[in-house]
Amino acid sequence: MELHGIPAIVTGGASGLGAGAARALAKGGAKVALFDMNMDGARAVADEIGGIAIECNVADAASGEAAVAAANQAHGPAGICVNCAGIGTAGRIVGRDGPVALDAYAKVIQVNLIGTFNILRLAAAGMMTRDANEGGERGVIINTASIAAYDGQIGQAAYASSKGGIVGLTLPAARELAQHGVRVLAIAPGLFATPMLMGLPQNVQDSLSATLPFPSRFGQPEEYAKLVLHMIDNAILNGEVVRLDSALRMAPR
Repeated sequence: MELHGIPAIVTGGASGLGAGAARALAKGGAKVALFDMNMDGARAVADEIGGIAIECNVADAASGEAAVAAANQAHGPAGICVNCAGIGTAGRIVGRDGPVALDAYAKVIQVNLIGTFNILRLAAAGMMTRDANEGGERGVIINTASIAAYDGQIGQAAYASSKGGIVGLTLPAARELAQHGVRVLAIAPGLFATPMLMGLPQNVQDSLSATLPFPSRFGQPEEYAKLVLHMIDNAILNGEVVRLDSALRMAPR
């Protein structure tokens, strides 16, 4: 799919992977709508790239519907949707104080998995209304999983479950939407230089980067964005989850 002039939605666009994807899409000529709860950050990125910032709680149906409607009104139905919004709360299933609160687990699932599905369903509905290109394609949806979906560590039960759900969503969504010319893919990043990771103490960052086989450094949002652009461009890629992780396989802890 060509980028120039194509409306695009990026969730979690205020920072990290979402901001990296938004910048790359805008540079390619897409009309980008950034969805985020952090409106100061989203507006800053939107002003930088000539996009628009829309407040959105991806885990809430009404908020998602209103945000997609606003993006559609501004740019038309999206031909590209990149879902990066997510949270990374950690906690053992049974800790010193007993079993983890069920609400804590549910919140991670609600934001990461249900939030991804919420925007996927709404973006897909809009894509079905678009005119197909010469290859019959109407849209591309790229979700963000994690290598934790495969290598979840102790304390990552909620996060790994949510990202595993995104992995499991990819193929059935791609199969269902294929008849409409909409592709669905996912990226499973490893350790990336996002605000969440860069907020850790330097000694912890150094310890984590030393576990990466090659290159032994954190990935950059721009490198995530390069894969997003390739997935959009390569029409034969569909229903696949691609690990982006320097060959890292995480240990139990």
